[in-house]
Amino acid sequence: MERPEGGYELAEPLRRAIGERYLTYALSTIMNRALPDARDGLKPVHRRILFAMRELRLSSTGGFRKSAKISGDVMGNYHPHGDAAIYDAMARLAQDFNVRYPLVDGQGNFGNIDGDNPAASRYTEARMTVVAEALLEGLDEDAVDFRDNYDGTLKEPVVLPATFPNLLANGASGIAVGMATNIPPHNIAELVDACLHLIKTPDARDDTLLKYVPGPDFPTGGVIVEPAENIAQAYRTGRGSFRLRCSWEKEDLGRGQWQIVVTEIPYQVQKSKLIEKLAELIQTKKVPILADVRDESADDIRIVLEPRSKNVDPDVLMNMLYRNSDLEVRFSLNMNVLIDGLTPKVCSMKEVLRAFLDHRQEVLLRRSRHRLGKIDHRLEVLEGFIVAFLNLDRVIDIIRYDDDPKAALMREDWSLDHPRATSEADYVSPGPGEGELSEVQVDAILNMRLRSLRRLEEIELIRERDALMEERAQLEDLLENESLQWAKISEQLKETKKKFGKDYPGGARRTRFADAGEIEEVPLEAMIEREPITVVCSQMGWIRAMTGHIDLKRELKFRDGDGPRFIFHAETTDKLLVFGSNGRFYTISAANLPGGRGLGEPLRLMVDLPNDVEIVDLFIHRPGQRLVVASNAGNGFIVNEDEVVAQTRAGKQVLNLKEGETARICRRVAGDHVAVVSENGRFLVFPVSELPEMTRGKGVRIQKYNMARGRQGTLELDGGLSDLTTFDWAEGLKWEMGGGKTRHEQDLSPWLGKRAGVGKKPPYGFPRNNRFS
Repeated sequence: MERPEGGYELAEPLRRAIGERYLTYALSTIMNRALPDARDGLKPVHRRILFAMRELRLSSTGGFRKSAKISGDVMGNYHPHGDAAIYDAMARLAQDFNVRYPLVDGQGNFGNIDGDNPAASRYTEARMTVVAEALLEGLDEDAVDFRDNYDGTLKEPVVLPATFPNLLANGASGIAVGMATNIPPHNIAELVDACLHLIKTPDARDDTLLKYVPGPDFPTGGVIVEPAENIAQAYRTGRGSFRLRCSWEKEDLGRGQWQIVVTEIPYQVQKSKLIEKLAELIQTKKVPILADVRDESADDIRIVLEPRSKNVDPDVLMNMLYRNSDLEVRFSLNMNVLIDGLTPKVCSMKEVLRAFLDHRQEVLLRRSRHRLGKIDHRLEVLEGFIVAFLNLDRVIDIIRYDDDPKAALMREDWSLDHPRATSEADYVSPGPGEGELSEVQVDAILNMRLRSLRRLEEIELIRERDALMEERAQLEDLLENESLQWAKISEQLKETKKKFGKDYPGGARRTRFADAGEIEEVPLEAMIEREPITVVCSQMGWIRAMTGHIDLKRELKFRDGDGPRFIFHAETTDKLLVFGSNGRFYTISAANLPGGRGLGEPLRLMVDLPNDVEIVDLFIHRPGQRLVVASNAGNGFIVNEDEVVAQTRAGKQVLNLKEGETARICRRVAGDHVAVVSENGRFLVFPVSELPEMTRGKGVRIQKYNMARGRQGTLELDGGLSDLTTFDWAEGLKWEMGGGKTRHEQDLSPWLGKRAGVGKKPPYGFPRNNRFS
């Protein structure tokens, strides 16, 4: 690109520019925001929150501080992002219904299981829990690396020491760029047992670890009904899912009455939304055997479900609710974590535990080396003190009379010929030189208090020196022997299990295991009380259900300009089939129809029936029966009623139509012959066997119609299908003539022909409207 001054600038291709920048953003999101570290199970924001609380000295036994102060310190010192995001992350760590082992002890409103948000940070207070302190244990002992914070003014830990596998204990979830993670919480005691087994048998199989960790342990309890082989496969590959159900019990109310009480709901299901969904199921009558739902929860969960009848089977009711509500959910497992804080990888449970144990070994070695350095420093000081006590008079003399006592003490030769240095057992070389004191030793002597110049203090110094020498020897052995290291790690893990096991509040397993069993398709008869009703549908498509079987000739009320079209007896357990002029069948449960006190509701609101589509027929579904469906163009076929039942509001397309055609006929097959009449008055009879049975399609030609010249000179169909019926040839055919008279034609041989014929003039007395009824 040419610049105004004549120079040239090299343009970077847009593809490469966007690719590089987006890759940088993706890596930042993956490593610094969304994915947890396999070693301590924390994301950077959580790690920084705990570290900032430690810097504020908010121990589990200390006082609380305002959450605004905590989130402000985290934002200002370590995490340069929004304080709202930091507070939300901290609030979640305090929610015992979200986190299996809360890391923050909150005081105030930190949200609830209903889905209500926490109060503002200025209203709440917080401190660390004992579990959080266990994650930070050893941070002062050079257990992990530190790095500069975002502006280089402070240091923050790269990872926390973590005395237990927090990644699996508390789980994690996050969405990065191109990858995500979702890990359920587990029980610490079970995880520790798995770690101990892995230490004893490093090449243990993944399936063996399931003896110690049978599955997740959710903070809200519940029942896992996933088959054991699926759980094993999920932990082996790092991907899978778990079916989790609520916990419930049947509560006897006396006199045969009962109700169901839900005591535990699935993990991460908001109770308020669950209640709304259950209420919607009652309102829409999707689960007709459920009469009412009440939330009687206080500190514990108590959701009361009332059945519509005491004769309902509780298991049948719960199976219906499992299918239609969040009383059963599927929790996905995607163990995508950062190995060593750098590499994202989908790990098995064994790999995650292995990463934790390797981290614990590194922490142990670093803490041991740090302790070794402290011991060496202390031994050097103790040796100086002991020399001072052995030569106390000389030391006092130098300090008292010399102008530069520090230099004099360092020049002095503290050999064995001094008065109280009677044997080598009483003396240890004071420093690197023969008989000389180091600067560290001299500073310690000069800073020593006068009241320490007691014989008892000298004995304590020798005892402390001996103890430190013994500890130093043990640390050197530990650093050189790997088996001793794993023995020490095992000992630490056993202490952790004892601390956070079954004796810890909430340490016992909460989630149970059970077999799901077979959830069979529940017939409507099992869900609905069988009661007689009369279905009434008006010409404009307003439908209702009158209680009982009323007189079908009884005069009913309709809206102005409307009148009756379909009226028939049915039962609440029936399914109703609606055939539209678009060739689709729609299914409605009779139990879901509005009551007969009003004028009903539009049928189009119950199913997705377009406004430009007319209702061709409405009738009760009879399983196993056959229907004849046909279009106005004379095409049709036979279909089994079981094939036209729709499972959704959108219905089921059965009769395919060309542009300009509409569905005209839907009749139940009730004989061995078909009688068809056209709009131009042509009558044809042929055997039913000539019509094919299909599940969907255009069908075959039922009757042929001639083409006629229209008003505009174009060829148009002369007539079209008017009506169709089926009958038994032996019994003949009956039709209504009007005025209450009925004609019975027994011999229809003159009109018998082949399918797709034109037909002849109808029999004598056939209605002029060319309809059989």
